Amino acid sequence: MATLAQVRPLTLPQWKPKHNPWAIALTVTLATFMEVLDTSIANVALPHIAGSLGASQDEATWVLTSYLVASAVILPISGWLSNRFGRKRVYMTCVTVFTLCSLLCGIAPTLPFLILARILQGLGGGGLAPSEQAILADTFPIEKRGQAFAVYGMAVVFAPAIGPTLGGWITDNFNWHWIFFINLPVGLLSLYLSNRMVEDPPHLIARKEASKHLKVDFMGLGLVALGVGLLEFTLDKGQEKDWFSDPMIRFTFFTAIILLVWFVYWEWFHPDPIVDIKLLKNRNFGTAVFLQLILGMVLFGSTVLIPQYLQTLLGYTAERAGMVLSPAGFVLMVMMLIAGRTVGKVDPRAMAAAGYFFTAVGVYNLTRLDLTTSFGAATEWRILQMMALPFIFIPISTLNYVGVPADKSNQISSLSNFARNIGGSAGTALLTTFIARTSQTHQQVLGSNVIRGSVSYRIYMARMTELLTAGGMSAAQASQTAIGTAYRQMQSQATMLSYQNAFVVLSALLFILVPLPFLMRLPKKREKPS
Repeated sequence: MATLAQVRPLTLPQWKPKHNPWAIALTVTLATFMEVLDTSIANVALPHIAGSLGASQDEATWVLTSYLVASAVILPISGWLSNRFGRKRVYMTCVTVFTLCSLLCGIAPTLPFLILARILQGLGGGGLAPSEQAILADTFPIEKRGQAFAVYGMAVVFAPAIGPTLGGWITDNFNWHWIFFINLPVGLLSLYLSNRMVEDPPHLIARKEASKHLKVDFMGLGLVALGVGLLEFTLDKGQEKDWFSDPMIRFTFFTAIILLVWFVYWEWFHPDPIVDIKLLKNRNFGTAVFLQLILGMVLFGSTVLIPQYLQTLLGYTAERAGMVLSPAGFVLMVMMLIAGRTVGKVDPRAMAAAGYFFTAVGVYNLTRLDLTTSFGAATEWRILQMMALPFIFIPISTLNYVGVPADKSNQISSLSNFARNIGGSAGTALLTTFIARTSQTHQQVLGSNVIRGSVSYRIYMARMTELLTAGGMSAAQASQTAIGTAYRQMQSQATMLSYQNAFVVLSALLFILVPLPFLMRLPKKREKPS
């Protein structure tokens, strides 16, 4: 049987979409906004969901974990699905599944029902981003892709910026069911516009026709689904179960590694692979995948660490912690526009390198967080940390497709998103573990310096006892309470130091990445058709 490379046409005419490219960009961005917003809103509503469905907080976290695992499974195969069945059909199917499952999530009467609906919702939501980015790459010429990805990036950063605040307001004033119901009108509008605006280019239609004669790689499908699912489960539950001391985590981790190694070997020699691993040999794409992996670790990791720090050590509510993050999202929208207009005028590699440098400086600046940091200072430092991200995201997304055939754009976008999501999961898991372990170390070091006979310790205990006695406690109770207060303060300081260490590690990773964008080739002024 002929392989796909043998039956695909060698040349295709230059293609332009029938509708205005910017109308298409806004259409696909609408679904992006819906999917990202839903994820950030659900985080805030977890305690309400647990209380309403009679579940514990740990059980309710499966509402998030199940979605992440399902979306991670669909990401690497979304490019193959688009080539096999047509990108427009797959994209509209993903929007339909996501919207319908949002309705099921909203009416869920029990936790198992909600988790099942979230799994199906994740399968739909996970396939949206790769299709959308591939649509933008095919719709716009190379010189305008930066601006197109800027519009797309605005939705990616704006949705999580307003998500926590909007989610808290909806949950407090209505109930948690409405955080899913609000997806219904957006999903229906997205379906209508996608049906009118989005179309498959000729090279994708030709590949779809050629694929009809090839057998489906069921072995590859099974290997990637099980391997990625088990790996995502390991990353999400590792810290909670103390990693390799738990037999389940050992089993899932080693099984995931075996399955994924087998998957890479199988796909390398398959005539029509589910995931075209050989694309990583392209210098631009291989470099971009690595950069996206590390960027995912830093971006997702810092987005988790900052609200955790504010709530755990500074006593912020979830809504107030979200308000610290929100202004950075609005600033990012402006910076996306600036970066989108700049990427066609300067070397995109220099832009990306500068973006990594200034983001590293912004992350290192977060080491100034302490137990007395004000709301305004935390908000300002978060803005400084995020301002340069568009100068990474847009040029890397543009250089991603250089030197790659047009009929591979679906595979490029799916693998890029997969790398960023896996990096985010790994970064969050590793940072959580790092903070827990280094906090214990700092606590031991601080505790070893507490000497009962020291002058400073005696002054502290005497002053604390005096205050507690003045508040109505007996001398014995005041003395015991003062000791407990001193211990809690030491724990807080140890945790604070561990967060500072985590930000140092993240900034060091970013500094290392500064020269790597120069490994990538610059695009030609005009790409020739595939």
